[in-house]
Amino acid sequence: MSSLAHRNNNLDVKITNISIFGIWISIRNKKIFMSYDDFPWFKDRSIRSIINVEDPSEGHLFWPDLEVDLTEESIEHPERFPLKSRY
Repeated sequence: MSSLAHRNNNLDVKITNISIFGIWISIRNKKIFMSYDDFPWFKDRSIRSIINVEDPSEGHLFWPDLEVDLTEESIEHPERFPLKSRY
């Protein structure tokens, strides 16, 4: 098996702050803000479901409790991905 198969996903991504405006996420030591305006499916969700985030592959994040999949690029540049869920 490759070393990638053995990596601990919890070390690569974590939620560092949740505010009334959005969520701060740290991805491989890079901090990114996810506003509720750009990512409405996180608003009014439990802290437990927001902090339960997985990094199944590089550049891809998954929130299993919310059934939300996002790419790192879409988080960093939401303006490039104008289609949004009508949550």
